[in-house]
Amino acid sequence: MKTAIIYTSKTGFTERYAKWLAESLEGDLFKLKEVQKKDAGFFAGYDAIIYAGWCMAGKVVKANWFLEKASGWKDKGLAIVAVGASPNEHPEVQVALHNLLTDEQRTYIRAFYCQGGINYDKMGAPSRFAMKAFAKSLDKKDATPDEKRMAEMISHSYDIADKKYIEPVVEYLDSVIVARKTTA
Repeated sequence: MKTAIIYTSKTGFTERYAKWLAESLEGDLFKLKEVQKKDAGFFAGYDAIIYAGWCMAGKVVKANWFLEKASGWKDKGLAIVAVGASPNEHPEVQVALHNLLTDEQRTYIRAFYCQGGINYDKMGAPSRFAMKAFAKSLDKKDATPDEKRMAEMISHSYDIADKKYIEPVVEYLDSVIVARKTTA
């Protein structure tokens, strides 16, 4: 299976997941800016294409590029990997993943989430300020226990990334490729 892994990363968590995917799938790794303007012919030889992007405010940064191209790649195994600061089991993760794709897109693209973390040292000042303000807004007198936990968690840098979170992505793409070979 020839696989392209395309990513954009701000603080390094998404890049790490993209590299882990490239290793596991023996795929070609590209930063988004390297392939953003490539024509359809560039992608023709790939059996699978993965886009990995970081989450911000419930969205995956630059995912529209992938989603627009993906409608022409329906014959390939397609996955989008969202990397964010929330733990995988946080209820909002499933909501964000569901909202990422339309019903029609879900017929040919699978969305995954991989928990990453926060690295305030690698964030630009506006992002750092916004995250600190968000943490402070959660830490109020009438905050729920979940809000208090989240405020504590995002008040400092942390890393909860783990290679095990790419396993469902790898399994999915392997199953898509096997299914296509048996029907061909």
